[in-house]
Amino acid sequence: MDEGTELYRTEWGRMIVGAAEHVLSELPSESVDLVVTSPPFALLRQKSYGNLEQSAYVDWLVSFGPLVQRVLKTTGSFVLDLGGAYQRGKPVRSLYNYRVLLQLCDKNGFHLAEEFFWHNPSKLPSPIEWVNKRKVRAKDSVNTVWWLSKSENPKADISKVLTPYSKRMKKLLGAPERFYTPKDRPSGHDISDAFGRDNGGAIPSNLLQYSNTESNSVYIRLCKELGFDAHPARFPKALPSFFINFLTEPGDLVLDIFCGSNTTGEAAEELGRKWIGIELSREYAITSAFRFMSEWHSDQIGEYVETARSGDNAISVLAPQRVLF
Repeated sequence: MDEGTELYRTEWGRMIVGAAEHVLSELPSESVDLVVTSPPFALLRQKSYGNLEQSAYVDWLVSFGPLVQRVLKTTGSFVLDLGGAYQRGKPVRSLYNYRVLLQLCDKNGFHLAEEFFWHNPSKLPSPIEWVNKRKVRAKDSVNTVWWLSKSENPKADISKVLTPYSKRMKKLLGAPERFYTPKDRPSGHDISDAFGRDNGGAIPSNLLQYSNTESNSVYIRLCKELGFDAHPARFPKALPSFFINFLTEPGDLVLDIFCGSNTTGEAAEELGRKWIGIELSREYAITSAFRFMSEWHSDQIGEYVETARSGDNAISVLAPQRVLF
């Protein structure tokens, strides 16, 4: 299993069951445009999907750096979503996510293209001890998202991820002379050309706000109907979609090395990017296919589950007719 077993394919991608370090070693060098992933976090409590103690976590995660470096194209990027954590028994934050960043850059030669922060406004108050009981800390609702690049000039186009203008900005664009009188800023910069021009949207900030409230997707529905446990640590599809749009072009290859329920693959599929998902747990890999079965009949889904659970290759069940790579 460690070397990787291809479980299923879709029109644009394929799911591989196995240990990421072994599967990565089998992929061609400089073949991937974007690696975007959310690994198991270095939490204090053991989770069903597997996570290491903080003391061992940094070395474990950083060990993937050279493997990712090898498969990335020169213009490629590595986007890493890491949740924060506290030190055991203390109301003091762990620095593990920053140590991961520093080591990936200092030891593995990655560049920090930009740091992002994902704010999940729907996240429940945590940790309970310091927030709910003792009330000495604020709710932890922001993940660090490191955008790392193989070179100093990775492929990127911010115009692909513009955000909608506010109502006030739309009014300004409709009649700029009514709302704004051009003048030099205190810094001496003349910004008169920056207003009154519709660029199709506003440039997003590096604070990304997406609620993680998936509850009625085909993935959740089929997990419930067929008696599977949904993956407990899914990020919202909007998060990988942002970076896929921002850092790749249609037809590029996106890789998730800890793909869980394969949110990244679903996002890539919808955006016309090729994708590879790597997942150690066969059970989670099996259920990840539900994301691509919204038009399937129940007997077809049952056939897929039976084939996949038997340990057989399930490619012929899902979509063998078109393979793009």
